Amino acid sequence: MTSWQFWGILMVAPYLLIFALFVVYPVFYAFWLAHKPESYVHLFNDPIFIRSIFNTLAFLIIGINLKMVVALLLSGFFMNERKWVKALSVIFILPWAVPSIPTILSVRFMLNPEWGVINQLIFRLTGDDGPNWLNDPQLALFLSILMHIWKSLPFWTLILLAGRLAISNDLYEAASVDGASNLQKFRFITWPSMQQLYLTCTILSMIWTLGDFNSVYLLTGGGPADLTHVLATLGIRYLRLDQVDLSMATIVCALPIILPLVYVMMKRLSK
Repeated sequence: MTSWQFWGILMVAPYLLIFALFVVYPVFYAFWLAHKPESYVHLFNDPIFIRSIFNTLAFLIIGINLKMVVALLLSGFFMNERKWVKALSVIFILPWAVPSIPTILSVRFMLNPEWGVINQLIFRLTGDDGPNWLNDPQLALFLSILMHIWKSLPFWTLILLAGRLAISNDLYEAASVDGASNLQKFRFITWPSMQQLYLTCTILSMIWTLGDFNSVYLLTGGGPADLTHVLATLGIRYLRLDQVDLSMATIVCALPIILPLVYVMMKRLSK
């Protein structure tokens, strides 16, 4: 063994130890906690778990696709070089840049049916009481999806904006000479150039959203009556009830969704 190899091993060893202690060991320990078959029987007999699966799918199918479509449209808007658009872009980034706890909790306070600013405004304008926003399961889930979109939309808009900036202006100039409309430019230049980036961002957003509990946990707490839980927040609910095996089993049940997404993601990145 040469001296370079010795020093190389000596430098890599601490990182491998940290990886084993804080990544490999917790993962295997979690699988060990969730290895009992009766945990899954109990889990699938819990109606809250079944509802959480549907809520999670709603986030993935409705929330992610709506968010990415809006991000694609906004990325085109922010291509505008006007000064007021540049100033607006700074404000637009703030929801993503500011920590989740103060921003989401502030929205929760605004939605309070008694003293929240939204219902107070409705009462002053109409004389009627506003809705009890977070006491209706469907409405609360919809608001959670909107919160997720509002919080992460700036990030994906920036990514797609960078993709647009990478497209050569010569293509658009040539299309303008040929008399192409803005819609035709998008269809034949922008979308073919950004399609792979858009699909990759969509898959990556799905993976991140499966582990995102802030939008639901901070806004609704899983309520009312535990009907707005997603898989990420349901695991926390079981932890609070000292049912660690069910919490870990919930995470394991999310793997059939996560692993195919990770496989497709890595396959696309390896091309």
